[in-house]
Amino acid sequence: MSPFSLFLFTTLLSFLGAANARLTLDFYKDTCPQFSQIIRDTVTSKQIASPTTAAATLRLFLHDCLLPNGCDASILLSSTPFSRAERDADINLSLPGDAFDLVVRAKTALELACPNTVSCADILSAATRDLLTMLGGPFFPVFLGRRDGRTSLASAVPDHLPTPAMPISQITQIFTHRGFSIEEFVALSGAHTVGFSHCSQFVTNLSNSSYNPRYAQGLQKACADYKTNPTLSVFNDIMTPNKFDNAYFQNLPKGLGVLKSDHGLYSDPTTRPFVETFAKDQNRFFQVFARAMQKLSLLNVQTGRKGEIRRRCDQIN
Repeated sequence: MSPFSLFLFTTLLSFLGAANARLTLDFYKDTCPQFSQIIRDTVTSKQIASPTTAAATLRLFLHDCLLPNGCDASILLSSTPFSRAERDADINLSLPGDAFDLVVRAKTALELACPNTVSCADILSAATRDLLTMLGGPFFPVFLGRRDGRTSLASAVPDHLPTPAMPISQITQIFTHRGFSIEEFVALSGAHTVGFSHCSQFVTNLSNSSYNPRYAQGLQKACADYKTNPTLSVFNDIMTPNKFDNAYFQNLPKGLGVLKSDHGLYSDPTTRPFVETFAKDQNRFFQVFARAMQKLSLLNVQTGRKGEIRRRCDQIN
């Protein structure tokens, strides 16, 4: 284990104990020894086939764990005639299908190898980490042993997830209320170094003076038909869109952010110092991002009788 990984392991043991002491790094050592290999094989084949999978899965993970019920894979549950699920909340309708498909593929393979053993919540957490490292992002240990939640309500989503139109002060509050520092919030925002945004999320803001004029013109042209084609989108990071690095933070002072919230990170005096630090120091960005991702993965986890191991990730048993 590298010194950095050892540091993460030791400093977060106390946080883990508070979250739930039953989570361990080798939870499936005896019950499903193929777990890690199956996850790696599944994410590798899916990412090669669909290069947007990594960013899509990262977003799905965030939208699951940041809600009050935490990392319980409730985002994966489908709506029923009697209940509208989280995935059908307005903000989640744009979640890419590749991320859901990845979890289904991994769950199918794991059910064949180790029936009724591995939770969908653990699959999503481990797959997200592995995909990040595939793109060049930092490695961090993923504690395992989560159980899947039994409820998923679209009505619980509003005000708990950030939207591009929110002021930075409001987005910051969402994260600090969940126990993250402002530095950790800014680091998590650096996930925008991969993935894309739909034109409808930002095109009305392009007249804002915070945008680089030539960049704004380019975005305007790329999004010219967005009203008739709502799927039109652009990369969040035009420099290295398929690599997890600190280029996103280097872009912001140049006016090369896509979303209103991206520009807000640089203009707000409470977040700007961290943007500048991460733009200069990728190692620091990776260190804080890894710590924040591990904290995120431990929010309100369920174990034992508090949850279940779903047979299918889109429905309760």
